[in-house]
Amino acid sequence: MSRDSKILVGDVGGTHARFAIVDASQKPFRLDYQVDFGGDEFESFAAALRKYLDCAGAEQPSAAAIAVAGPVTAGSAHFTNRGWHASEDDLRKAGFRQALLINDFAALAFSVSTLEPEAFRSVGPEREGLAGEPITILGAGTGFGVSCLARYRGRSVPIATEGGHIGFAPRGETEIAVLRVLQKRFGHVSVERILSGPGQENVYAALEEIAGRKSPPLTAEEITKRAQEGDTACRAALDLFCSAYGAVAGDFALAHGARGGVFIAGGIAAKIERYLQNSDFRARFEDKGRLSYFVQPIPTMLILEKNAAFVGAADALLEFRGEP
Repeated sequence: MSRDSKILVGDVGGTHARFAIVDASQKPFRLDYQVDFGGDEFESFAAALRKYLDCAGAEQPSAAAIAVAGPVTAGSAHFTNRGWHASEDDLRKAGFRQALLINDFAALAFSVSTLEPEAFRSVGPEREGLAGEPITILGAGTGFGVSCLARYRGRSVPIATEGGHIGFAPRGETEIAVLRVLQKRFGHVSVERILSGPGQENVYAALEEIAGRKSPPLTAEEITKRAQEGDTACRAALDLFCSAYGAVAGDFALAHGARGGVFIAGGIAAKIERYLQNSDFRARFEDKGRLSYFVQPIPTMLILEKNAAFVGAADALLEFRGEP
């Protein structure tokens, strides 16, 4: 593998700083020297990158493509949930002839057409979707990420968004009551206040307050574990979480015209996959009134490949520099 066929890839967010080296001379891509650092170990993105290059012990590739959790503007990024900064100029100064920063969910959008079919699993009924039509990628984790791959007549453009911060639209008395409780606490209640790890905790606390119980706070992990064990209060919280997840996914399918599919990323969905499959996720996804016919044929797919952001970042760099 020549130096020019190698790409240093990163997937860097609020919790982890993950790096690897991709061999881009063939598909599917081969990944080597994978390392997962805890973000708290470093004071800056540059420090994490230097540590990785020291640990990898390999010749530095000529190109770097880094997926970051936050908006990228003119080749520069400030991390949403960490006080780090990165730029393509800094990467070039560090010795990379080609450099790309890309939003992590935009990178996931690129990965969808590159990953093998076994990298996905349907949530709900299997649907084909329409080839060449836009796709949506979204997911709950530390926050709630949203992107779109806009497609038109053979052309594709990734659109990174801050869709996780749109207002939460409740349906039914319970969700309305939860919204009212959270409005007192936060003012603006975004989707992320419901659909994220902290969001799970918010929902549980709100439901307990509505029920008049003074329960001790639980972490998202505790809520999920207890729900799967049959705890009534935790099941109620996780049920609402899954229902809202489906409703929001359907809203973005409409907003993006995502007839090619909605792809679900983020760490939470994979952890609760069985629960999600048996929940109202898909029913709420399809329940769009006069436009239900539009979303019913759209597949909802869970991304199983943990290295999807690596693959997507490398693919984006290849496309942007005009290579096949």
